Amino acid sequence: MTDDAVPELRASDADRERVAEVLRDAVAEGRLDMEEFEERLEATYKARTYGELTPITQDLPVAGVTPPRVNMVKEPVDSGSWAGRIVGGEGSSTAAVAIMSGFQRKGRWTVPKRFTAFAFWGGGEIDLREANFADREVEINCVAIMGGAQVIVPPGVEVVVRGIGIMGGFDHSQEGVPGDPGAPRVIITGFAFWGGVGVERKVTRAERQRLKEERRQEKLERGSSAKQLYGSHREAMDEHREAMRRRHEERRERHEERRERHRDRRERRHRDWD
Repeated sequence: MTDDAVPELRASDADRERVAEVLRDAVAEGRLDMEEFEERLEATYKARTYGELTPITQDLPVAGVTPPRVNMVKEPVDSGSWAGRIVGGEGSSTAAVAIMSGFQRKGRWTVPKRFTAFAFWGGGEIDLREANFADREVEINCVAIMGGAQVIVPPGVEVVVRGIGIMGGFDHSQEGVPGDPGAPRVIITGFAFWGGVGVERKVTRAERQRLKEERRQEKLERGSSAKQLYGSHREAMDEHREAMRRRHEERRERHEERRERHRDRRERRHRDWD
């Protein structure tokens, strides 16, 4: 196969996800604003070939050094992405404090084996949807005093809640949901006094966009199938009407022939009598 033919190769879901990852890093670094990010992400999930994917990231560097390129060589894809997100190490942040204020941990960051969050008359958000994990099992210790903390986990992660609440509470709604094979286990501990710690399971904005695009494509395909079915039904009805018309015409012609033969016999009888 020649190099000229490569851009016409069909791209896989894994190829599109690699490009989407570059876009997420670029918006986190301030290289793209949200409007540009959404436009390029939409183009990514609509792309069907390498030739459509490559221009999306050609002006974006990877780690500030080399321009990203879509790998044109097909390689085996892991059955899941969790193995690549358990990276070891110490974690990029080990604690967060909000005193009459707030904090956020979100985007591309590494969750340590133990992360501590403290909120006093304030609140914070700990978003794990795009995070890497220092270990297969991590603990998030939340202390909320007249404040609160919200932990957001992606689908597939196992959640265990062991916190204690006094005139406050810990959200246990996400416990008991089986995790994906190889996915990390998140243990949420701590103490809440006149405050609360919430846990919710959400997909990323990019994933919502991808699912929305999939649903749109399915809707279009269903609509196309319905049109084809309607068209086939209409053709069948037209053929049936045409067949009925031909049969009616044939009966009318046979009837005319019988009338003509009867008229001929009657005329012959009159001639014989004369």
